[in-house]
Amino acid sequence: MSDKRKYSSVIVDGVPQAPSRAMLRAVGFEDADFKKPQVGVASTWSMVTPCNMHINTLADEAIKGVDAAGGKGVLFNTITVSDGISMGTPGMRYSLVSREVIADSIETVVGGQGFDGVVTIGGCDKNMPGCVMAMARLNRPSVFVYGGTIKPGEQRRDIVSVFEAVGAYAGGKIDDAELIAVEKTAIPGPGSCGGMYTANTMASAIEALGLSMPNSSAQEAVGSDKLEDCQRAGEAVLNLIEKDIKPSDILCREAFENAITVVIALGGSTNAVLHLLAIAHEADVPLSLDDFTRIGKKVPVLADVKPSGRYLMSELIAIGGIRPVMKTLLDAGMLHGDVMTVTGKTMAENLADVQPYPAEQDIIRALDNPIKADSHLRVLYGNLAPEGAMAKITGKEGTDFTGTARCFDSEEDSLKAILDGSIVAGDVIVIRYEGPKGGPGMREMLSPTGAIMGKGLGDSVALITDGRFSGGSHGFVIGHITPEAAVGGPIGLLRDGDKVTIDAVENRIFVDLSDAELAERRKSWRMTKQTPKKGVLAKFAALAAPASEGAVTTPK
Repeated sequence: MSDKRKYSSVIVDGVPQAPSRAMLRAVGFEDADFKKPQVGVASTWSMVTPCNMHINTLADEAIKGVDAAGGKGVLFNTITVSDGISMGTPGMRYSLVSREVIADSIETVVGGQGFDGVVTIGGCDKNMPGCVMAMARLNRPSVFVYGGTIKPGEQRRDIVSVFEAVGAYAGGKIDDAELIAVEKTAIPGPGSCGGMYTANTMASAIEALGLSMPNSSAQEAVGSDKLEDCQRAGEAVLNLIEKDIKPSDILCREAFENAITVVIALGGSTNAVLHLLAIAHEADVPLSLDDFTRIGKKVPVLADVKPSGRYLMSELIAIGGIRPVMKTLLDAGMLHGDVMTVTGKTMAENLADVQPYPAEQDIIRALDNPIKADSHLRVLYGNLAPEGAMAKITGKEGTDFTGTARCFDSEEDSLKAILDGSIVAGDVIVIRYEGPKGGPGMREMLSPTGAIMGKGLGDSVALITDGRFSGGSHGFVIGHITPEAAVGGPIGLLRDGDKVTIDAVENRIFVDLSDAELAERRKSWRMTKQTPKKGVLAKFAALAAPASEGAVTTPK
């Protein structure tokens, strides 16, 4: 390899840099290493969650790949926060915030150390987009590696099984022993949550963006395939350095359209909207909520996967993963095949030899027999969401709902009402002051939605919020309502008894109140919730953009 040390040479070459070399010798550098491209391997290893508990092993494999290809791999760590553990508690406020901290920390280390390339390895909801946001900012040759999905628990259980069991217990449908049995068997080991929840959705989106190696998104966390994926990623960065292929050569508008298309076809999480907007922001690629609507009109939902479908990610992996559905979309003209990827080849070249799914499988539908003919990701507008709201409507929930507002100024208050039986058929549960600024941190509402499903109310109540939803949430739920209550958005003006209508065909969400009545209520509205005055939550509240812009904290 010719000398492509665009950044590390500044750190290690010449007499003035003898102190730098001295420090690096102490961490294992030898004479020859100073002439090799340095590749930082950003590991999100942590024992705070099963999603990331194995990533130290994966990072070691990535280092082997870098070193085998003629580079010098340097390992460093960043943080993670577990959504599944913090869900329903004040700790969940730190989840989306962690995305920004992770991006900032990776940028800081890579920029400070002068790495010529980067491998990032993520395995949970926010560290994955955080890794990619940093890659886009840094714009150095880089590859993302997905930590992999978890194996199913007993009786095909997963984390959502536990949340829904809480609601079933409250509804008297299961007893103490049954609840404990679900709790003890749902999470069998390492890996990200097992349905097409946010982690598997974002892994698929990142592969469709062209930033991970082919099939990286469709591998279990434990096994030889994932170890080989890490080695290939390490090797690939050296090829990218040699060819000077950077994220800016990959992250074009067409790449984001590919990611949106794949997310829709797989029935993916609404969090993908938030994160793709944020990644596009860092990559200086124009992207808006309306792009999801435009693309969604022509892309069907094909995957019968959890949470609204029947199958787990491991079962999709067993029939070939997501690459056959990508090839189907490409052949149908729904993907841009000429975009560059981290292999140094185009998307079409990467998919050229992909074989179709087995004929007998029923996880992925044919294009002419979709689960839903257009997107399940619905961008709604109306007098409750002048700047947009997000719904995940597969059709199984129905396509419209009109009901009576039941207003709660926190997630905790709403969950108490659901569990104690105060919520009844026909209610529209309103959870507000949980947006990016109001939370602060835009908590996910898996605890309330899981309780609704467990209580058997999934087809008879709706839930709207300026917060967001776990990829495991399903039912008639609408999030990301913008403007949020904390900045005076209309959701903060609702009162118990107001008539709320949600129409996922016409993409409307509104309250049956006149503009004059809303204006009159706005005169007396005051932000009464106390928000943090210092620390990372205060920083996020001060800097966060609206959900409709990805809730990013970096300037436009």
